[in-house]
Amino acid sequence: MHRRHLLALLPATLLLGAAAPAPTADEQQVLTRIQDYLNGIRTLKARFLQVGPDGRESGGTVWLERPGRMRFQYDPPTPYLLVAGHGLLVFYDSQLQQTSNIPLGSTPLGILLADQVRLSGPVMVTGFSHPPGLYEVTLVRTGSPQDGSLTLFFTDDPLALRSWVVVDAQHRATRVTLYDVQRGGQFAQSLFTFIDPKFFRNGPAH
Repeated sequence: MHRRHLLALLPATLLLGAAAPAPTADEQQVLTRIQDYLNGIRTLKARFLQVGPDGRESGGTVWLERPGRMRFQYDPPTPYLLVAGHGLLVFYDSQLQQTSNIPLGSTPLGILLADQVRLSGPVMVTGFSHPPGLYEVTLVRTGSPQDGSLTLFFTDDPLALRSWVVVDAQHRATRVTLYDVQRGGQFAQSLFTFIDPKFFRNGPAH
């Protein structure tokens, strides 16, 4: 296994204060190509298959609009909704009627939703490998690797994002695989605004 790939398997907290090995010239060329590719994606819609930390599978539709917007609409009977927008990542469980809010800038997923994706400076590459037909790149925020990591998986010919794994601050891994991907298009901004259903049940405050 490649030494840089081994680093990607380490918990993010172990990377504090540790310098990642500098990319080789060939790796840097690929990273630049990946960075340019990601910055070329402004909007995207796809179907997804998710495998959660407990191994459970769920599916649905994802919309992405950079910067800072994403929506995971899960198919029934999965009771979840995930909305990124207005600087927040909102997770809603309709079965429990519970809502959780996390600043987007403190989540690994926020790296992918940046206005300009950078694979250096504020973002550190901690893992890189090139299995046959694929590229795998693991990223953390340079200033806060303890927030978790984002590993992106691309086909190499043509270069295309196919899946990612988010490892959160509690070291729980969630994998998302994309299919039926459609790049481009315009989306209603209401997709990226979460309104708590309790608002409609209780009515606006007077």
